[in-house]
Amino acid sequence: MSVAGVEGRDQHGNTTFLIASENEPDQEPKKEGMKNAGDMRTGEEEHEEEDDDEEYYSPPERQIVVGICSMTKKSQSKPMTQIMERMCKFEYITVVIFPEEVILNEPVERWPLCDCLISFHSKGTNERFPLDKAVEYAKLRNPLLINDLKMQYYIQDRREVYRILQEEGIDLPRYAVLTRDPDRPEECNLVEGEDQVEVNGEVFPKPFVEKPVCAEDHNVYIYYPTSAGGGSQRLFRKIGSRSSVYSPESSVRKTGSYIYEEFMPTDGTDVKVYTVGPDYAHAEARKSPALDGKVERDSEGKEIRYPVMLTAMEKLVARKVCLAFKQTVCGFDLLRANGHSYVCDVNGFSFVKNSMKYYDDCAKVLGNMVMRELAPQFHIPWSIPMEAEDIPIVPTTSGTMMELRCVIAIIRHGDRTPKQKMKMEVRHPLFFELFEKYGGYKSGKLKLKKPKQLQEVLDIARLLLAELGQHTDCEIEEKKGKLEQLKTVLEMYGHFSGINRKVQLTYLPNGQPKASSEEEEGPKEGPSLLLVLKWGGELTPAGRVQAEELGRAFRCMYPGGQGDYAGFPGCGLLRLHSTYRHDLKIYASDEGRVQMTAAAFAKGLLALEGELTPILVQMVKSANMNGMLDSDSESLTDCQQRVKARLHGIMQKDQDFTEADYEKLAPTGSPSLVNSMKIIGNPVRTCDKVYALIQSLNSQIRKRLEDPKSANLQLYHSETLELMLQRWSKLERDFRNKSGRYDISKIPDIYDCVKYDTQHNSTLGLEDTLELFRLSRALADIVIPQEYGINTSEKLDIAQAYCLPLMKKIQLDLQRTHEDEAVNKLHPLWFRYSRGVMSPGRHVRTRLYFTSESHVHSLLSIFRYGGLLDVVKDQQWKQAMDYLGAVPELNYMTQIVIMLYEDNNKDPSSEERFHVELHFSPGVKGCEDEEKIPLGFGFRPASAENQEKQTNQGSLEDLSEDEPDRALPISEVNSIRRSPLIRNLKTSSMEVLSEASSSSPGYSSKGTSYRLFPTCSRQSSEIKPPGLGSLCSGLFSASVLGVSSSAPNLQDYVHTHQGKTPRSLGLPFRDGFEGCSMVPSIYPLETLHNSLSLKQVDEFLNAVCEDSSDAHAKTMKALSALFDTSSQGYGQTPTYPPPRALSSSESPVRTHAHPPGYCSASPSTVSSAGPSTHNSVNQ
Repeated sequence: MSVAGVEGRDQHGNTTFLIASENEPDQEPKKEGMKNAGDMRTGEEEHEEEDDDEEYYSPPERQIVVGICSMTKKSQSKPMTQIMERMCKFEYITVVIFPEEVILNEPVERWPLCDCLISFHSKGTNERFPLDKAVEYAKLRNPLLINDLKMQYYIQDRREVYRILQEEGIDLPRYAVLTRDPDRPEECNLVEGEDQVEVNGEVFPKPFVEKPVCAEDHNVYIYYPTSAGGGSQRLFRKIGSRSSVYSPESSVRKTGSYIYEEFMPTDGTDVKVYTVGPDYAHAEARKSPALDGKVERDSEGKEIRYPVMLTAMEKLVARKVCLAFKQTVCGFDLLRANGHSYVCDVNGFSFVKNSMKYYDDCAKVLGNMVMRELAPQFHIPWSIPMEAEDIPIVPTTSGTMMELRCVIAIIRHGDRTPKQKMKMEVRHPLFFELFEKYGGYKSGKLKLKKPKQLQEVLDIARLLLAELGQHTDCEIEEKKGKLEQLKTVLEMYGHFSGINRKVQLTYLPNGQPKASSEEEEGPKEGPSLLLVLKWGGELTPAGRVQAEELGRAFRCMYPGGQGDYAGFPGCGLLRLHSTYRHDLKIYASDEGRVQMTAAAFAKGLLALEGELTPILVQMVKSANMNGMLDSDSESLTDCQQRVKARLHGIMQKDQDFTEADYEKLAPTGSPSLVNSMKIIGNPVRTCDKVYALIQSLNSQIRKRLEDPKSANLQLYHSETLELMLQRWSKLERDFRNKSGRYDISKIPDIYDCVKYDTQHNSTLGLEDTLELFRLSRALADIVIPQEYGINTSEKLDIAQAYCLPLMKKIQLDLQRTHEDEAVNKLHPLWFRYSRGVMSPGRHVRTRLYFTSESHVHSLLSIFRYGGLLDVVKDQQWKQAMDYLGAVPELNYMTQIVIMLYEDNNKDPSSEERFHVELHFSPGVKGCEDEEKIPLGFGFRPASAENQEKQTNQGSLEDLSEDEPDRALPISEVNSIRRSPLIRNLKTSSMEVLSEASSSSPGYSSKGTSYRLFPTCSRQSSEIKPPGLGSLCSGLFSASVLGVSSSAPNLQDYVHTHQGKTPRSLGLPFRDGFEGCSMVPSIYPLETLHNSLSLKQVDEFLNAVCEDSSDAHAKTMKALSALFDTSSQGYGQTPTYPPPRALSSSESPVRTHAHPPGYCSASPSTVSSAGPSTHNSVNQ
């Protein structure tokens, strides 16, 4: 072995490690604590005297030596090096690497001594690993074996692997073994047909798989039936970017022994599972090599792997595989097909590549395993660290200790681009044909999002505009201006993506009613379609950062989730998830911004790596099948129609609000509403000011466009000045009609746009934007919440119409957790669970629901007005209601969180057994110049002293004493996230922050460790495990905890990594992502109530759902009556009369008759067709 002459020395000059390796491309230099065998004594040197202490440096305490005995390519690979480096952080562990030349050429008596052996079979560059010698060494020295050596003989034979799996009751594909005598290969029990093969009487129709019995032989063939073209796919160990090739050969191999098994349809993905002991597994998916043989690689040349969540049964399989083969570190392959999971290969010793989280976890599990087994034997003063994640008991906000059983969170999406919408009534037969083609008559509504569907709408618009251009007197009733806008929007970006555009069509039996007296013409007779085009509303980079960081913050709720570990705050959740005890499901509505928010949150919550799309596809469930998280804003209930009409009437009065107006508009007495009404005064005059400010804004943008310096100016998220002008010009046109009356429904859109530009495009320095922001916000603070009901009964009526499926699902989540408890008590592992045994049967259930503003408003209304508690009798609830009434806006990332705890000390039949907490956060912080956010009321019934102290304490931080609202440049995030930790040289646990970093909340400077959130303790000192750091991040508000805290504060990064204080949201931002944007932080959770019983909540949800069902029945009856005007019943097919026939003057072109790539425009026109594929988000 060639040795590089590079030595590491301590402060006394003693050699502590030697960097020595052959020049392998994937090898890394060894760090402190890792030694080559040349640095360690061998067996023959064991009894020799060492007179010269300088020649051999020995640590003062007895060290446990972990030996790595494998081929050089494996022992000095990046994963091995990363994991061993981390193991060396254990105070009493030293790692020694056996050189390959010693393994191959020296007798085992001369091999280095070790107390624990990590040894595994593999094929070297030129020679195979001598497993026989490793077995002989283990017999001679009797070290602790991480992976059993004798079982590795079985792993090299697929027949033995399948036999062991079968004995363990693990599902396998149906298979048969064909064993050939090498001397007489023709004498075997094989009958080959054209489309099948019969082995030992077992028939396998094509497609089937042919595997060599030797596990080292990776030449696996898949044979295809003649109906699919025949031939075979030949798999092999990856060579460059290929892992298989197609061959026209259809006949099976005639020499050698093989396993034949049925082919499992897996939708093109294989799942790789990596265990570290029976209670930990990491899983990821890759594109199946059988798919096309092309290895998918990222920009760095690494094979793309996708995150995977194992089911409870798969976790049990991982445990069985690990124990059956006696391989602590073990990789195996899962095939997911036909609703089942099948093990198809066991690889033995195998590491995950390129996952820092896995390296941390693996080192900690192995290190603790070594210390647990060997420390008592060598009288090392080491005790098993009490891992917080092994303790299912967590502190509740009421100060008691209980077991966390369920977390349910309803979360609004993150920061987005402004939503834009255009409505038009259409009557052309081509639109009716499209409506019929995609099944619109079944429900009276149709949503078009797929590229092919949007292309068809674009083709119709182009066709009608072309006809209008040629024949001005043709019978086309659609307005030309609206058609041009439809065409322009659909042609944006040059390609379609369902995430940022969609078309909705709604059947109107009698046409659209006349909206106002200003319309020149009355409504046409006969049926029509209301076409609603929506675009914009995409999740911004700031929104992705907000969601990801909130996901990281959420880890602090879970057992062991409050401390930092190897750069990952809240590591307890990560290990809870990997050790099978976390039952997580993530749901999102079908809106692209909501789904991407869910994916970004999952990325932060589980410390995933890579792009959001694979995370979205693998982990986020679309809940659009039953309307649980989606709402059709165009289909308003009768109550909503009445509320909007009344709201518009009050807001059209050209006079200051009177006492009667306050009674009409704010009957609940909500402080936020009253304050906004005081700011507005005269609603019409305020609208006049807003309209004038919009005109001024458009004028300023036009001047900028005329300035040559602004020609190439690019705004946030790739927007241009032209697109910005289009946004504001449309609002100017739509806000005030010809008679001078204002369309109040446009106020949310105006506020949306000015909030976006104030935050993201403030570098333009446009005048009076803050005044426009202030006035439009005051108007929006009235219009937006009151559209969901003005008085209490209306709020409940509308909320129930939106939230019935979601409330039923929440109730089911809580009930199922309760039922799990009864079942698991009978499980034999339950009694050992509290002592750290990780059972797949008992777990923390997490259900995350990502949705839009309408559902968050509605669900909050149900909790506020549905009768959960009596504000007269319950002081805490009264304080919570006062607080909610003062919150002006449910901003991006608003959260409603329900947490279920179990008190194992209470009688199982007692109401006190299960304890429910209700928390709330209004989401992202607004501009600095806004009125102070209301003070929340933390509540701790266990401590009267606390109650006295926090009478005037604000849970969302007292902004009068807070520092200026600092913001985080998004571009800093990637460079920050992997900041190196300051570590103690040797510690009893894997990683512990140094005193320098833990001594102060927030971040220290110049490369020291960072904390995502300022820390505070939620757990009493007498039960706090040592070395785990703080047991609370600031996800919860300070008043609940009786300390000063805020989180997740994304701005704290700036102090460490910016070197300057950036401007607040209300002032121009500098140096942000894409040059102009910063990320505001999120308000911490406020506890609304922390002493609810499960029975209380269940009865409340039951009552609300029953009321909702009655209201829903009434709504359906009303809808049915509406459609009965067409003389047919709702829901029948066809429900409506067919559209009118084409007249002779109209073109009989059917858009859907064109091929997918059809484009009716000239080559110079921007086409939205082409090769774009349907986005997976919408599947």
